[in-house]
Amino acid sequence: MNAPVVAGTDGSESSLRAVELAAHEARLRGRALRVVHAFTWPMTRVPLGASPLGPPDGGLRNEAEANVAEALARARAAEPQLDVDGDLVTGEPLAVLAAESRTADLVVVGSRGLGGFTGLLVGSVAVHLAAHGECPVLVVRGREEAQGPVLLAVDGAPDGAAALEFGFAEAQRRGLPLQALHSWNDYYYPTALAPGTMMPVAFDQEVHDSLEAEAHRLLTEALAGPRERYPDVHVDAQLDRLQIRPALIEASRRAGLLVIGARGRGGFAGLLLGSVSQAMLHHADCPVAVVRPGAEEPED
Repeated sequence: MNAPVVAGTDGSESSLRAVELAAHEARLRGRALRVVHAFTWPMTRVPLGASPLGPPDGGLRNEAEANVAEALARARAAEPQLDVDGDLVTGEPLAVLAAESRTADLVVVGSRGLGGFTGLLVGSVAVHLAAHGECPVLVVRGREEAQGPVLLAVDGAPDGAAALEFGFAEAQRRGLPLQALHSWNDYYYPTALAPGTMMPVAFDQEVHDSLEAEAHRLLTEALAGPRERYPDVHVDAQLDRLQIRPALIEASRRAGLLVIGARGRGGFAGLLLGSVSQAMLHHADCPVAVVRPGAEEPED
């Protein structure tokens, strides 16, 4: 199998944690690991070598090479038998990693790198790749060494087939159960009767029963095909009446990995990354794999 798992590194602790998880993923998949550092300085035409007045190991290129060497050491310590290599690639991180995704089995990045603004919960590289990557993108965030089942968000959208397949495959690789979660609710939101008036939130038992039956049908049908292809995966299919964002965030606290499609049923057609996927990148308590339609394993 030639398509590697790719890990982006910039020397930050977040990216080094991503390299370690990428090493584990590469072993599970029987793939090599490629560690990539996007080297932006050549584009600015500044001196890259050590200063005559400074230490011989100084300079921007030496610093970048040291970042790659540290990442390779972390990967080899995590998976000593793994085939690992690293590279400096000239370009902006967003463009470099998006290009790497064209020939990768999986791209793994940290939630925030050295260039991120302090107030952001997740960096622009992670969000950009989740929206534009041509293979599944795994963003390492949440609690350290998250353990638990593979959590799969299911909404029945036609574009969600790739995420379903990825979730089942991950559960099988890891030898873990799969928690398939579909969220629904039966509350009518307030409706304006006239300017300044509002109907209260309403509940109707008949509507409740109909919506619950539809949610159960949707979840069952979505899981039917993958269940046949992955008969050894234990599936815990769950319906949750919370709104989808709080439901997934709560479930992520007990999961080892959250798998979600890039866009669900409620997304705007022009958006490459939906609001639920973005919310998970910011708030999930475990690593998040975002799988876009067509972001399938490449031909080797």
